[in-house]
Amino acid sequence: MKYSRLLSAIMTGRWMIRPEDVIANDTIIRKLLDRQFNTEEYNSILSDKRPFEVLLSADHTSKVRAEGSQYDSLPNKSTAIFSLTGTMLKYGTWCSYGTQEVADAIREAVSHPKIDSVILDIDSGGGAVDAIPPMVEVIQYAQSLGKPVIALVDLCASAAYFTAVHCDEIIANNTISSEIGSIGVMMGFRDYSEYYAKNGIKEHVIYSSHSDWKNLPFRQAIEEPKEGEDRYALLRSEMLDPLAVEFQNTVKAKRPGLKSDVDGIISGRMFFASQALDNGLIDSIGNMQTAVRRCKDLSVIYQYKFSK
Repeated sequence: MKYSRLLSAIMTGRWMIRPEDVIANDTIIRKLLDRQFNTEEYNSILSDKRPFEVLLSADHTSKVRAEGSQYDSLPNKSTAIFSLTGTMLKYGTWCSYGTQEVADAIREAVSHPKIDSVILDIDSGGGAVDAIPPMVEVIQYAQSLGKPVIALVDLCASAAYFTAVHCDEIIANNTISSEIGSIGVMMGFRDYSEYYAKNGIKEHVIYSSHSDWKNLPFRQAIEEPKEGEDRYALLRSEMLDPLAVEFQNTVKAKRPGLKSDVDGIISGRMFFASQALDNGLIDSIGNMQTAVRRCKDLSVIYQYKFSK
């Protein structure tokens, strides 16, 4: 069921997300657990009710369904504009498109000869770690075809920023609300053992004698720690730290002008647009028209490189 996908992602996933977004989603989590979102409406996904659409002009007025045939009548060298908003999840839910759906739509667009560039219009505080690979893969696919990808960002944090750094350029769309950063990884889970015990439920979990590492980080996290012991040590070292280091290394590789000595810049700090520009997190500050112009400039550069 699509519903269980959402609950599973929320309850068991690893996240690159701002803490504010975690708090904002707490009401949804509680309602999911209480089965308040258990009707047919919530078992559908958004794309079933509203097919994914793509903008095709800088004035945000031309919008078509994201299908290859829709691009046939476009002028040559058109720019396709895709939105990446809200909490990023790999698969679509009743209230959001999944990054797999967004990536599929982008792939179809850049495969069409009338589309020569893409703008990712990002307004997201991040999301699930597994939501990132589909976006990275399709950005690289577009670039392999000689079609640049620009990230135009308002809120661009954590997983959203991990996505944006793979684009050819990052442009903040204003100096008032645009925030960039939150380079870090977190996870959370709920321990229901006391709840079960209070309701007379005793849980028995048995592991094979040949499976001593099976779920060990989680087992240590829920067991009462010995004095001076960090119950989350294995979760950090086995599941979170490798992702955090990968995130940091990717940002440093993709952003050669990054001022990595700025306090907190690769360990979770957020920056407004002007600070982000000064610190090398983004390339410029502009608007949609700025992004479209840069797409055209970069498209010419790509064509020159591909023609050599």
